[in-house]
Amino acid sequence: MSRLRVESFTISLDGFGAGPNQDIDNPLGVGGTALHGWALPTRTFQKHLFGRDDGAEGIDEDYAARGFRNIGAWILGRNMFGPVRGPWPDESWRGWWGENPVYHVPVFVLTHHARAPLVMEGGTTFRFVTEGIEAALAQAREAAQGKDVRLGGGVNVIQQYLRQRLIDEMHIAISPVLLGAGERLFEGINLPALGYACTRHESSPLATHVVLARR
Repeated sequence: MSRLRVESFTISLDGFGAGPNQDIDNPLGVGGTALHGWALPTRTFQKHLFGRDDGAEGIDEDYAARGFRNIGAWILGRNMFGPVRGPWPDESWRGWWGENPVYHVPVFVLTHHARAPLVMEGGTTFRFVTEGIEAALAQAREAAQGKDVRLGGGVNVIQQYLRQRLIDEMHIAISPVLLGAGERLFEGINLPALGYACTRHESSPLATHVVLARR
């Protein structure tokens, strides 16, 4: 069976995976962009975000690149799709990424409000799932056709899957910044009790990379 993986999810030194007050001008919350200083210069992120064929190599690039290997589908929380809250007023919001999002595979968005599938350029189709996290995972695994499913976040969604022990492996990058407020990734989460252990860790000048796996 395909695995459910969290990749390149970055937290601050004080444990926050997003800053406070997310809105259209601050998609990662106030201060949240600073978390990703390790990722943005890498060859992988330069290619996926900006279409460039250059960028930094090394440890950070190794971890950025692994996050796109063998991925057949994604799952996102609604906040990761956009800042719209409540019932969809219309279908004008089409995601943060423009008409050719970075995913290039089916993406399943968790929401309480139904919406028709949204077909984008480059092979990305957003499907909106109202039946909960297990339904989204089942649909994503079917769409992935044997490949792994990447869980993009945000914090609350990762916590939901962790509490159900549905995540097989997590790559967490710890950025040397302090946010002071926002959403703490492991708030109220007892990882050892859930069966997770650290299987790998190493550092670059810009981040400490940790891999957690379910025993």
